[in-house]
Amino acid sequence: MKTILLAHTMLILPDTKLPLHQKRKYNNCHATSVNLQNEHSYSMGKCDQCIVREFSSLKALNKEELLKIADCKSSFTIRKGEPIFTEGENVNGIFCIKDGVCKLTKLSPNGNDQIIKLIQKGELLGQRSMISDEPVNLSAVALEDMEVCFIPKTEIMGLFSQNNQFSMNIMKAICGDLKEADDHLVTMAQKPVKQRLAETLVYLQDTFGINPDNSLKVKLSREELAGMVGTATESCIRLLSEFNKLGIVSLSGKKITITDKAKLMKAAT
Repeated sequence: MKTILLAHTMLILPDTKLPLHQKRKYNNCHATSVNLQNEHSYSMGKCDQCIVREFSSLKALNKEELLKIADCKSSFTIRKGEPIFTEGENVNGIFCIKDGVCKLTKLSPNGNDQIIKLIQKGELLGQRSMISDEPVNLSAVALEDMEVCFIPKTEIMGLFSQNNQFSMNIMKAICGDLKEADDHLVTMAQKPVKQRLAETLVYLQDTFGINPDNSLKVKLSREELAGMVGTATESCIRLLSEFNKLGIVSLSGKKITITDKAKLMKAAT
């Protein structure tokens, strides 16, 4: 049984506004979580010291507002491969990514998952659907074990009327997402697959870093990488093999190591 470690303040509330699949986990794992709540609450309950506040819209909140959020949020662990939320779900709040990486995917008509974006620690999820009062149009799935906090919509919307800078930060974040979507659409429509793959590999290294052995820190299957690039898995494998023969990358299972970044960046332009 997978255990979700919820903060103390949420364990005593029977009407918590977690998404449906998280509610099921909460109900099933409540008894097991109680024994672990104190340790987990200590590490994940301090909103004023959280990395998410430093990099997200929450940086506009004052100490009193942060304490209010800390009292109503829930904190839990998402295991690798588990969904944070699923396309079409009503999440009724926002998710703060305290640690880990997840993928945002869209299910295509042919049943394949298209990776739209990767989300890392310090970012928020669910802002657009919360404001538009619509179900989420993407799924979020953990690529590694994650620490996530959930803040109910009622608390966030209450801050909108009290803190203008917070409201503006949320709007700027949504506008930034729209700009990224526009750029991604142009890339998919106008750039060849080889160039898109090269750009994606550079992006993965520059954004998420490398392991001690110099391989990309974010491990994606060939299918996931193909979904992110927007091509067939076979084409992705063929192009990676081509990069490998040219000495641009080295391959070992899921591990990809960029061995000649200058050549890869040239292929990306």
